[in-house]
Amino acid sequence: MSHPALATRTAVVTGAASGMGAATARLLAANGARVALLARRTERLDALAAEITAAGGQALAVTADVTDQTSVDAAAKAVHDAYGPVDLVVNNAGVMLPNPLTDGRIDEWTRMIDTNLTGALRIVRAFTADLVAAAAEGRTADLVNVSSIASHVSFPDYAVYGATKAAVTQLSAALRTELSPRDVRVSAVEPGLTDTELAGHIDNPVLREQLGGLFTMVPALTADDIADLIVYTVSRPRHVNLRHLVALPTRQA
Repeated sequence: MSHPALATRTAVVTGAASGMGAATARLLAANGARVALLARRTERLDALAAEITAAGGQALAVTADVTDQTSVDAAAKAVHDAYGPVDLVVNNAGVMLPNPLTDGRIDEWTRMIDTNLTGALRIVRAFTADLVAAAAEGRTADLVNVSSIASHVSFPDYAVYGATKAAVTQLSAALRTELSPRDVRVSAVEPGLTDTELAGHIDNPVLREQLGGLFTMVPALTADDIADLIVYTVSRPRHVNLRHLVALPTRQA
């Protein structure tokens, strides 16, 4: 499905070096949007930008760490210098580091909170003025926050990850009360089991094997499936806000 209305849009996608972020950036660019790619891994961003450009799209690689305010400020300046104001933000950067709460892994808790929640807030802070201005000019403006079904479905040993994603979903709802009167759409997307690099971050061998077993039992969603959902969401007519979307593999209860 093609979405010609996206050809006038300027997008920022965080976590764009792999998985859902990279897939979303590719699909937005394939539909004509200019896409700023934000992530920590410069080589991967450069490769993706080159791939998008070779396919006829427009992409800007911007190395950024959403856990670092100075880095986010510099990234926002780079985006504005190259593309001007943006009207579409996909807050996708995230990490999943499960372990029993009794292990007391403050290092993992801090990383998940700083990335999944505070990092998302830093991006909101950096680009909300752009979205509000775009909407005031009569253009479509979108903020998409990628959450997880862990925001409302409890899984043993995923307590802190689930808490950060619940916060992202609640943040989306609260932001909607502030931004929808200004015609800025806010959407929360909650994927279920999806085949991305997140599973590779798990350092607990029992939990890693457990998740791997789930992948063998349930045909998982792909990053492209979520990208398709996000691009469909932001391509709706300006007065339509798909506010809260949950996407599960058919066999996941």
